[in-house]
Amino acid sequence: MKSARVIPLMRKTVRTHPTLVSVATAASGLIRQIAIKPYTPRKRQRELLLKDHVSSLHAVRSHIFKEKGSGDIPTIVIGGFVPDATEVVEFQRPLLKTYGSIYYMNYPRNGFSSKMFHAQLADLIEDINQRGKKPVIFSVSFGCGLVAQFLRHEGVRETLRVRGIIMASPVLCTEDLVRPEGERGGGVRMLESNLKRIFKAHPENAEEVSRQIERARRCFQSLFEAGAENRVLTSRHLSIRKKIMEVVKKTPSTGGYERALAMREFPSPGEATLPIFTGPALALLAEMEENLLVATSPTLAALKNPLTRGTLFPHGKVKYITSPVKDDAVAHASLIFHHHCYNPAIQAWYDKLQQPVLFAVV
Repeated sequence: MKSARVIPLMRKTVRTHPTLVSVATAASGLIRQIAIKPYTPRKRQRELLLKDHVSSLHAVRSHIFKEKGSGDIPTIVIGGFVPDATEVVEFQRPLLKTYGSIYYMNYPRNGFSSKMFHAQLADLIEDINQRGKKPVIFSVSFGCGLVAQFLRHEGVRETLRVRGIIMASPVLCTEDLVRPEGERGGGVRMLESNLKRIFKAHPENAEEVSRQIERARRCFQSLFEAGAENRVLTSRHLSIRKKIMEVVKKTPSTGGYERALAMREFPSPGEATLPIFTGPALALLAEMEENLLVATSPTLAALKNPLTRGTLFPHGKVKYITSPVKDDAVAHASLIFHHHCYNPAIQAWYDKLQQPVLFAVV
């Protein structure tokens, strides 16, 4: 009964006091900005080795940020196409900080290079290792494919120490979003249609690339607005919404195009004969993944098959995230709007990860 009175009151406040809402939104954004600060690893050997092999270091270098936490299990956050890593876990930040500091890797705006991203991630992990800690890598959607690609490198497995990985709504290959030619099942999907047009655009035809990225830009805006529809948005929601729309609007066509092309390099998980990660792993699948991922998705098929899942993640677990509220099913990577559904599973996994350390202390 209490929530039934509060929700209409909040909606009325948003309608009748837009200035008050704007002030609250700005304050929320300022608090985040103070807490999350730019970070540079002490050594960047891998990154610097690549600087002469990219067209522009500034264009393809990710921006790293850090937020201090109180525990001994740091987390590295890797976002999807949008929003940035600093926004995607806004409603998981208080939880993650109880286990350790949070490191965020925001993709560059003006370009993208998987090799540079992997070099920066390796330098960051090594930096954390040298402080005597092993991080958890928390990736979302497209970011999961980047992390899987990274973890497959033999050099990574031999030299870097990772405590565990979380993959929320993993997209491990292009085929998760684009059906094979001739496959018509499931109807025409907005994101799939946009990706096909992007992939067909010739890189030297700047006008065509720009036009297709603009279509994709509108697609991502629509997807976020659909998630926000019929919800009471707090000042935190509005602050994140503003940041997301800024990222979508201000990312140049080159940056979006090169990021999409990077996804085409991801190998299908169905073809894997070696594990992606042999340590503790948690895959979080939303109950409505099929609304974004295609029915023929190799990643969904692999994670649903115990044998294939065991090959990819020998010590992994798949958790389906569902909503207790009727007509409010959890959508793909809905960490912002369904944080109350995701957070208990995330907390339980971190608690279990922490247990061996607690027993060792005792």
